[in-house]
Amino acid sequence: MNRTSTGTGVNLPALRSHNAALVLDLLRTAGEGGISRLELAERTGLTPQAVSKITARLRADGLVAEAGRRASTGGKPRTVLRLVPDAGYAVGLHLDRDELTAVLVDLAGSTVAARSAPLDFGAGAEAVVAAAVREVGAVVREVAGRVGEAASAARENAAAAPVREAGALVGQVASAVREVAAPAGEVASAVREASAEDRVREVAVPVRESGAPGPVPAGRVLGVGVAAPGPLDHRRGVLHRVTGFPQWDGFALRDVLGARLGLPVVVDKDTNAAALGLALRARPSGGSFAYLHLGTGLGAGLVLGGALYRGARTGAGEFGHQTLQLDGPACDCGGRGCIEALCLAAVARGDIAEAARVLGAGAANLVGLLDIDRVLLGGRVVAAHEEVFVRGVGEVLGELARREGGAAAVPVAVAGGGHGYGVAEGAAQLVLAPVFGHADVAFPG
Repeated sequence: MNRTSTGTGVNLPALRSHNAALVLDLLRTAGEGGISRLELAERTGLTPQAVSKITARLRADGLVAEAGRRASTGGKPRTVLRLVPDAGYAVGLHLDRDELTAVLVDLAGSTVAARSAPLDFGAGAEAVVAAAVREVGAVVREVAGRVGEAASAARENAAAAPVREAGALVGQVASAVREVAAPAGEVASAVREASAEDRVREVAVPVRESGAPGPVPAGRVLGVGVAAPGPLDHRRGVLHRVTGFPQWDGFALRDVLGARLGLPVVVDKDTNAAALGLALRARPSGGSFAYLHLGTGLGAGLVLGGALYRGARTGAGEFGHQTLQLDGPACDCGGRGCIEALCLAAVARGDIAEAARVLGAGAANLVGLLDIDRVLLGGRVVAAHEEVFVRGVGEVLGELARREGGAAAVPVAVAGGGHGYGVAEGAAQLVLAPVFGHADVAFPG
């Protein structure tokens, strides 16, 4: 989640894309209330002239609009600018072992559509990719249908032009996904060459406009973020020996899915995607935390010093396969006494308190090793027994604090959201984060 620098702009032409990303991020943070050019200059350290040039380009591209005027302490009122959320979208996919969740997220980070469907991850790559393609199209068409109905009803009202334009925009987004307009190689090349500012404007250039009515340009699906079970290589988008599903070893999910959709695709572990989404929502507090996800498996996403930490080989966060009991039960990973095997066995026999205690033991290991600020819990098993897990993990961390001299225990909480789409929303942020200057989650080059 780190920026490409310290968070201030530099008045050099070579850094135009970085500066534009800073401006876009501040506009997104400001929300509907907007922000003035003078405030943008003050917060980025850019000159007012540089900010004016950047915002002029962003307005011309439909990414920014005026949000009214604000009274000034002297001189004429300041024009306030805001981000246009529906100028672009990202799709987030969560491929769980038995369920697929798809969301469509706008530039402001709001989820505008979501759907889930059963998935058999063991059915093989072709079946899973086909399901992913089907659900990407469905989640986009869902929004297109809703907005299209609103536009049709509003045509009788002269004030309905903005709604008609929105319907045209999202309708074209749906067409882009349905028609698979361009080879994946062309899209990948466009993404590699695009700057942070250009990514919003040009990533969807290869997507056919499909003749939709009105002056709105082709709907911009910037890409698809995929959250999948690990282990995997997020840089190449290649899955390794997914625990319980060794047949996935070496499968190039990013390239195959990108070729089927004709859109840029980025792949990461499900826990990394979830942690990224949580970190972005927590800005600007930064800090360090572990997100522990207990569902069909067990893993962790780590945010250290405000930045998502993957490790050199996307190996960080394989939390479920730390050994707690040398002669313990066999795990699908090939080891014995793994925390995942112990937790899932306790859940299977209905001993949720024991599962929480085991999870707490693993969390205590992380706290002792990394000195993190907090522990966040998620996943369907946790969601079904929130109080038990928060209490059980908290008690183990409390014991750790007392052993270490009475310092305050690291707090434990359930990750926000509550709707079950957190991992998929984090996957969408794998696509959106680079647009706003968060360089550690860039498209592969």
